[in-house]
Amino acid sequence: MVQSGTISLGIDVGTECVKAVVVDSAGALIGNASVPRSGYFQDRVTEVQALALDDAKAAESDLAGICATGFAENCVPAATCFLGESACHARGAFHFHPQAMCVIDIGGRDPKVIQVNEHGRPTGIHTLRRCAAGIGTFLIFAARQLDVHPTRMQEMAAMADEPAEIGSYCSIFSGQDILERLRDGATREEIALGCIHSIANRVVEIGNLTGTIRVTGGVAEYFPGVLQILEQKTGLEVKAVPRPILAGAVGAALWVFERSKPNYGEGVA
Repeated sequence: MVQSGTISLGIDVGTECVKAVVVDSAGALIGNASVPRSGYFQDRVTEVQALALDDAKAAESDLAGICATGFAENCVPAATCFLGESACHARGAFHFHPQAMCVIDIGGRDPKVIQVNEHGRPTGIHTLRRCAAGIGTFLIFAARQLDVHPTRMQEMAAMADEPAEIGSYCSIFSGQDILERLRDGATREEIALGCIHSIANRVVEIGNLTGTIRVTGGVAEYFPGVLQILEQKTGLEVKAVPRPILAGAVGAALWVFERSKPNYGEGVA
């Protein structure tokens, strides 16, 4: 039985998925859930919170607090604190790899390269121009054009010898590239691999990739080929954290207990 006030809930309200994680005061993950985002954000928040608490065999009254992050963090009415995505992904990655590192967050919107210090705090955040954002939307569009579920694009891409040319400068132009490659007779497998390369290229364009690299976000969860391409393009070892799609929610849940520490206010924007 859970003792009241000894657990916390982190909710990461993304554009493509809404994630929730329950942790105890020692940092152990005791419950989690992830649901696709559709309809109103508030409805998915209510759903994922109930699922995560049920997984943890706990009730909302047991929580020391609820920390919300992500695109629609304001849609968590029960939240006791709100924190930026970079701080939460940094803390989530640091939970699994407690060392200074470079975190690449590749989620539904804009990818970020986050420099994380030895305390798990972000010290530098680098993003792409806005026109190259919308990775999750781009992948869903691509899957629809290829008549395959998004989670099967990775499997399809693995069957191609060479990628079709899909640009990385702009998400809208990249979508147009998919249509043109289909018109010109490229195989679905080649186009899927081209999409994987397009995402990897967007991350490489951000730069600032140094040292130990760990990846968070839904793309790392469902499209591990992006990490393989990143390794080829950078010559660096690129590894995902465990359950990368949950990293932001893990970090958010941990920040509930971080608030009591003397240096809480450093790097939590």
